[in-house]
Amino acid sequence: MTSESKKKCTIAIDAMGGDFAPDNVVLGTIDALSKLTNANLILVGNKNSILSVLKKNNLSFDENNIVHTSEVIEMGESPTTALKSKPDSSIVVGARLVKKKIADAFVSAGNTGAMMAASTLITGRIDGVGRPTIGAQLPNIFGICSLYDVGAGKDAKAIHLLEYAIMGSIYAKEIDGIQNPKVGLLSMGEEEGKGNEVANEAYDLLKKSNLNFIGNVEGRDLLTKEVDVVVCDGFVGNIILKFGESVPKLLKHLLQQTAKKNIFDAIKIMLIKGTLRKALKSLDYQEYGGVPLLGIDGISIIGHGSSTPKAITNMILKAKKMYDNQLVDKIKNSISDFKKRNVS
Repeated sequence: MTSESKKKCTIAIDAMGGDFAPDNVVLGTIDALSKLTNANLILVGNKNSILSVLKKNNLSFDENNIVHTSEVIEMGESPTTALKSKPDSSIVVGARLVKKKIADAFVSAGNTGAMMAASTLITGRIDGVGRPTIGAQLPNIFGICSLYDVGAGKDAKAIHLLEYAIMGSIYAKEIDGIQNPKVGLLSMGEEEGKGNEVANEAYDLLKKSNLNFIGNVEGRDLLTKEVDVVVCDGFVGNIILKFGESVPKLLKHLLQQTAKKNIFDAIKIMLIKGTLRKALKSLDYQEYGGVPLLGIDGISIIGHGSSTPKAITNMILKAKKMYDNQLVDKIKNSISDFKKRNVS
């Protein structure tokens, strides 16, 4: 790398990650490259496979920015076992590039568990962060509601929920442009004391913090209440996320069934098809690309296994925005400030 490229934001991309790798990854990377300024992109994976995709699509990419790896962690493999048995896999090498500060960010649509494990164990956590968190953005009648955690961990202590709220608030402010994010704690009732032991302890921590904490929120509030960041443990959050992902498929099925029963309803549905597509755009994973793993000492973006080139592009653009807004440094400062004030 030249001295000039070192000044740029360097993003490593897992070329072998995803159901349609390396084709979709390479195409998405080339598209992202055309939309970025002051950025350096590195493709991590089997060099011959990458070059084959470039040649097939008549595309050019600097071969010096291809980091060859000889192994691939498959979707069904055990994350921790794969990290040990495949040290030259694209996920391990990509995480190592961030650890060594050769890259500022790493994005992958590969094995989610392996990506989380590599980011946590190889890249490393921010000092003071007990557990990293994955957030997912849900459409809300007031805009967007971001839910943390949705699968980085199954259980969480109260202090972890507070950390999720701190990191999620910074992300909402710096990436989503929400100046004073409203933070809610997912519980089984809005009143204080309605949650389990962990939730009630977290409630006290959040109330004492300098966050814009609005109290407990219920499941129905995720889509209907003016709240920007909601925290819960990863077990509950992942269930909510997977349930939400099924809603568009259900809507499509119901519309198809309605259209089959009545020709007039079929015509009506055809007429509003474009409008429905626009209305449901916020539910399309391609639009947000991937989810950030916050609490890592570097930028880590995890994408959907079936990511399209568009989704890959948006993952890369999101990583660049996180870099430009100095998200990692701001999380470091906020966590450090919290530890100093020792709110517990």
